[in-house]
Amino acid sequence: MTLAIIGAGMAGLACADRLAEDGIAVRLFDKGRGPGGRMSTRRVETAIGTASFDHGAQYFTVRDPLFRLQVDGWAAAGVAVPWPEAGADAWIGNPAMNAPIRHMAGAHRVDFLHHVHGLQRDAAGWWVRLDAGMEGPFDAAIVALPSEQAATILGLHDLAMARVAMTARSQPCWTAMIAFTGPVDLPGDHLTGGGILSWAARNSAKPGRDGPEAWVVQANGAWSATHLEESPDTIAPLLLDALGQMTGGAALPPVAYLTAHRWRFAMTRGTDNGALWNDHIRLGACGDWLLGPRVELAWLSGRMLGARVAQDLTLPVARSG
Repeated sequence: MTLAIIGAGMAGLACADRLAEDGIAVRLFDKGRGPGGRMSTRRVETAIGTASFDHGAQYFTVRDPLFRLQVDGWAAAGVAVPWPEAGADAWIGNPAMNAPIRHMAGAHRVDFLHHVHGLQRDAAGWWVRLDAGMEGPFDAAIVALPSEQAATILGLHDLAMARVAMTARSQPCWTAMIAFTGPVDLPGDHLTGGGILSWAARNSAKPGRDGPEAWVVQANGAWSATHLEESPDTIAPLLLDALGQMTGGAALPPVAYLTAHRWRFAMTRGTDNGALWNDHIRLGACGDWLLGPRVELAWLSGRMLGARVAQDLTLPVARSG
């Protein structure tokens, strides 16, 4: 048995981990340049040193007992540490937010820089349609993408799954990454709310980080949706000004680096479905959009689907052209 998983973020890799426990071979495809997804970290060379920005998820919570075991394993491996500044149950990747994802991806075959255009099924099994052609056949296929992208792929094979995905719409988020030549005069290392901002954090103050004063500033969903199609060059100064308005009149230090990143699919409401699996055609879906908007819930969705798939893979399956 060999499975294809489309998407090598937290949900896809959690599903792969669970399948590997039963000796099931998995191959993952991801359009990114490397591990991270919405837990990405960007490192940038500036005139005052290398600045680091966790520009996606800022931290993750640990509440579920099963996820606690996983995080304990990451902590033992040195790839996750607590971040008390954000809460008693808050954790971050170490030395960057994408460290747990990199750790997970190292145990599997992951084809990065592979943009999947769709899935095709015939008598031989599932085929993954890529820019360079088709890859396969696979005995089963898992879609571990944001709901909007998952709906497009699922809709050609299972309309019920696609309808669930279409109800789980995501909010976008514009994020600015700013390096300063000196410290910003703000109390604490993170702030929530404030005008158009939902979050601002002194990234360089997180455990395990170093380098110049670096801030990650995220706009709220409504503002991000209104300005979704504007350019990063237009958005970045607006978010810088919004951060400046939070200092109570104190001037910001000179800027050494400034850019913005658009997350089209940043925050989902969740659908309480957990995971989706069609055992007749061996097609599944997992992701935070099936449980709720937390890294922990993405992991649980992937784990849940992996357990279900492993149980069903020994059953006969109908194939059709």
